[in-house]
Amino acid sequence: MINALAVIPARYGSARLPGKPLLKLLDKELVLWVWEGAKKSASIDQVVVATDCEVIASLVEKAGGEAMMTPSELATGGDRVAFVAKRIPSRFVLNVQCDDPMISPGMIDPMVEALKKDPTINLAVLAKRIEDPDEAAQESTVKMVFDEKGRALYFSRLPVPFSNNVGIVRFKHIGPYAWRREALFDFASRSRTPLEKAESLEMLRVLETGGVIRCIETNFDTVEIDTPEDVEKFEKIFGL
Repeated sequence: MINALAVIPARYGSARLPGKPLLKLLDKELVLWVWEGAKKSASIDQVVVATDCEVIASLVEKAGGEAMMTPSELATGGDRVAFVAKRIPSRFVLNVQCDDPMISPGMIDPMVEALKKDPTINLAVLAKRIEDPDEAAQESTVKMVFDEKGRALYFSRLPVPFSNNVGIVRFKHIGPYAWRREALFDFASRSRTPLEKAESLEMLRVLETGGVIRCIETNFDTVEIDTPEDVEKFEKIFGL
């Protein structure tokens, strides 16, 4: 059994950007940006791209990576991650989103370390302070509230916590998920919960079923690629 496995779910279909993993950003495809970023982490022993598309699998393998074909009927990225994790035993499993070309060791390593230190934690996620007030109002930005020990209380697409105080500090969830192996399988075996359905956020299934999520504050930010405008934003950051 290895210590930490990173799985990148890379489904070909996408409502807004069909074939998104194969989208070219600058000189290479999105899935390769993500794979290369995950490979740099000293905490990760093995990186696998989980896909239902042979073209994506072939691209990754030609670049020197590892890909695993997963059933096309799997409903979510989390299901693809669990499918791979059942075949590659590890203590911890990272769900590295295939829309995040800016993934880096500085985002991954603190989450793995948190799982090592505290056996009560089922899942670790990143919390980034929201600097732009307009971002707090966007439904696409997942806001999070946690206690003084960093344990998640709630996640929402609404600007929580509510306050008329302009100085209130809000946080958003970004980047990968770091699972304890057993907790991932428990999560994948359960039906979607009411709050999860209401907010369309998988993290709420963990909280509703009694799991503990550790929220780790980070200074890293990222650009998730979901629209053509996101591509422009990413390329602007890199000076193009």
